[in-house]
Amino acid sequence: MALLEIENLHAGVDDKTILNGFDLTIEAGEVHAIMGPNGSGKSTLSYLLAGRDGYEAQNGSARFDGADLLDMEPEARAIAGLFLAFQYPLEIPGVTNMTFLRTALNAVRRGRGEDEMDPASFLRMVREKSRAMGVDDDMLKRPLNVGFSGGEKKRNEVLQMAVLEPRLAILDETDSGLDIDALQTVADGVNAMRNDARGMLVITHYQRLLDFIKPDFVHVMVRGRIVRSGGPELAEELERSGYGAYLGTQTGEAGEAGAAHA
Repeated sequence: MALLEIENLHAGVDDKTILNGFDLTIEAGEVHAIMGPNGSGKSTLSYLLAGRDGYEAQNGSARFDGADLLDMEPEARAIAGLFLAFQYPLEIPGVTNMTFLRTALNAVRRGRGEDEMDPASFLRMVREKSRAMGVDDDMLKRPLNVGFSGGEKKRNEVLQMAVLEPRLAILDETDSGLDIDALQTVADGVNAMRNDARGMLVITHYQRLLDFIKPDFVHVMVRGRIVRSGGPELAEELERSGYGAYLGTQTGEAGEAGAAHA
């Protein structure tokens, strides 16, 4: 059984269709990357899978660990093990980073019928994981993302992923706005999470993140569907040539190149 299986998915927001017959299969242990021009539907895909309000499926299916993902409430998706790292993390004044992390973790544990983690055990765990992310104790005590630099916000997103340990992690342009040092730190955190039971979907515009993460599969997304799939060398081709060769591809004309990994 695939970890994530999306078939012929049509979806959009505000009555505007953005995904047009999207297909993708991710097995446990695999890292997939989606690249594409602005407006191709990459963020729409991530929001739809996470259950953001206003993003609605019109046709097709998405199954997560065999369950109908589109029929699940957002909190149920999180409890089942789905995680989304945002392109633009929100600032939440009045809620410390530490409080947010512990509340999120214990909410997921309760949803799974597990005991909550006591404060002392949580503190030891989060400090160990935060050191690896370059997140110091001062950042843990500050209001969530308030006054954080772009790099700090992105490192904090990966710290949240490390604390929650999801089955499927979706990273929506986590490399956006990062300098090379912050990019390396984020990539190291992502790579540390890779294992045979966890899948990852990395959405990015740039090859540079994939140089560090090295995905198993790379997909080109244009006009709401995948038009070509390949290995890491495909990202290098896109870096050299851009998306011009794919922008003329119309629905139904992609043929074999449009088949996602299955």
